[in-house]
Amino acid sequence: MAEITGRHVLAVTVGAFSVIIAVNMLLAYKAVSTFPGLEVSNSYVASQQFNEAKAAQLALGWTLDSQFEPAEKRLFLTFVGADGLPADVATLSVLVGRPTEAVDDQTPEFVYAAGVWTAPLDLAPGKWLLRVEARDAAGTLFSQRDSVMVRR
Repeated sequence: MAEITGRHVLAVTVGAFSVIIAVNMLLAYKAVSTFPGLEVSNSYVASQQFNEAKAAQLALGWTLDSQFEPAEKRLFLTFVGADGLPADVATLSVLVGRPTEAVDDQTPEFVYAAGVWTAPLDLAPGKWLLRVEARDAAGTLFSQRDSVMVRR
């Protein structure tokens, strides 16, 4: 059996710490490259308009119901106004993506029929985040985030 010397101990220690540092650097790179974490470019400016936008959205009185049907591969969005009738949505923009990464982000094209907005969408199993932005005819913004769990 070979004798363990100081050089052997040093080599093992340096090797172990090198592996730890390399793994940490890889994980940090993956974390930063897959999800930027940026919501708005200037949070101070966004905060100045938050209360106005919230009050305008609450004045609309809209509620949103989202449903994803895996068998049909379709996403259904239903906007209901304060009167209980379908809301008068003039424009609709939806970003569908994973909560923790931007790689799978998609913006489906919706079609309106019989009070429901629908779009073809093929989602893999797991949790998905919907960022919905709709405007009425006057341009008032309705913004809501919703999550969808896809099981197969």
